[in-house]
Amino acid sequence: MKIQMFLFCSLIAATSWAQSAIHFDKTNHHFGKIKKGIHKSVIFNFVNTGTKPAVIEFANAECGCTQPEFNRNPILKGKKGNIKVTYTAPFSGVFKKRVTVKFAGEKEVTELLIDGEVIL
Repeated sequence: MKIQMFLFCSLIAATSWAQSAIHFDKTNHHFGKIKKGIHKSVIFNFVNTGTKPAVIEFANAECGCTQPEFNRNPILKGKKGNIKVTYTAPFSGVFKKRVTVKFAGEKEVTELLIDGEVIL
């Protein structure tokens, strides 16, 4: 019984140490102050360090004022890709928006964050 428990715990520990094959150069971007109604974009770059092609299953923004754009073609091993996130400033005030990105074959999602302040 002790051996089974040890093996089970070892398996859990090994899977928690698993790293993603996708590495972003950054996952946060601060726009600073932007004027109301203006479109601002940032590009989040990543590299596929895995052995298989990487395919973005989805990139979902938490509201309609934030729009992610990405290429649906596979990113080959060692190659770079990107996700462009555009924010349209509909209201004045501080904002913080999240884009959830899921790659095929990856268990974890990646969260891209943008923030700033909309001024009149």
